[in-house]
Order: sequence, then C-alpha cells, then structure tokens
Amino acid sequence: MKLCRYGPLGQEKPALVDTEGDLRDLSSIVHDIGPEVLVPAGLGQLAQLEPDTLPLLSGTPRMGACVAHVGKFVCIGLNYRDHADETGAKYPEEPVIFMKATSAIIGPNDTVVIPRDSHKTDWEVELGVVIGAHAKYVSEAEALEYVAGYCVVNDLSEREFQMERGGQWDKGKGCDTFGPLGRIS
Repeated sequence: MKLCRYGPLGQEKPALVDTEGDLRDLSSIVHDIGPEVLVPAGLGQLAQLEPDTLPLLSGTPRMGACVAHVGKFVCIGLNYRDHADETGAKYPEEPVIFMKATSAIIGPNDTVVIPRDSHKTDWEVELGVVIGAHAKYVSEAEALEYVAGYCVVNDLSEREFQMERGGQWDKGKGCDTFGPLGRIS
C-alpha cells in the first residue's frame, strides 16, 4: 500500500496509489496521513479497502509531504562507507544522530529555499523510515513492529554551515525546506 498527500500547500488531503499508479482520494476515510492513521490499527483499516471503490483523482495535483504532523525528524549521518570516504570523515564508532526541524519537511517537488550566504548546498537521497507507533527502548527484535512504512527523503545540507562554522550539524541540515519527503510505501 502506497500512501501520499496531495493538494495546495497547507491544505493537503490523503490519498493512496492504486495498482495502476493512479491516485485515489482517501479523505472520506481518514482526515490526513498522520500519527492516528500510521498506527497498526489505522494501517490495518486502510489495508482492508478496495482501492477501486475510492474516487479517482484527475490531473496532476501537487504532491505534499507523505506524512503530516511529524513530531520528530531524526536522522543518521555518515550511514554508509562511501559517503564517509567521499567526505573524508572517519567511520563513526556509534551512529551520528542529528535532527532536522519539522519546518524542513516539504513535498517531493516543492521549491527548496537555499539559505542566504549559502556556498556549499548539497543533497543526498535517503531511505526514510516512518515510525507509526510510540517507540521507546525498543529491542532490535521488536523494531520492525513500529515501522509504518518507508519513504524517499531528499536530505539537503549546507556543508559550510554544517562542517566549517563549528557547533552542531543542525545549522546546515535543518534549514526550512531541507527535507522533501516522497510517498509512504
């Protein structure tokens, strides 16, 4: 099941992508694709639907971020060797964890705003893991029980702000519009 949100910025509606790749409106079933829908019971309800019974959307509406009301946007840095090699960084002994502001979240085709005085804006495509149930101190064996789905994330960075100006990575990673999200699969 592939979930997405469509419509004008700030007025997105929920949809699913049917087996033909067409968008089907979910707004008569759920208010939005947010925390209340991404829990196991909500996803179970959506899995029971017959997509061809839902209204077919026409045209090519703007695609919004695939999930609404994000509480945390947690990221793992230097998460593969090629990228560490490319940047000249040492392989981390523990995961490099940083946060992006939720104001970084935009739709997959929305306009990215490059910060003033940016000289080294960069991007990477990442696999986003959408956590659908409250999780704390979850064992590795139980981890996938909390995953609602996956999405594409365009992880934008301003490398000078991030690496050359001292302090936290957040100043180069968490800029507004620096986290476009695709649909949930």
